[in-house]
Amino acid sequence: MKVKLNTPQTSDNVEGLYVKNGRLINSRPSGMTGIQQAANMKRIVDEDRKIKMIADGIERAEMNKRFDY
Repeated sequence: MKVKLNTPQTSDNVEGLYVKNGRLINSRPSGMTGIQQAANMKRIVDEDRKIKMIADGIERAEMNKRFDY
């Protein structure tokens, strides 16, 4: 005779975390708001623009060195 225990059911999905093939998977949404994401993208674009400007200035200085006697 099999005895069935009255245990509470456990769920594999807890607040966006679940177990798949023995690994814990995080399916929670990003904690960043759209405004934060847009601000980060703007900061990245601004930094990239500055880096390109500096690289262009260095390249021009190197070209001037070659052609100046």
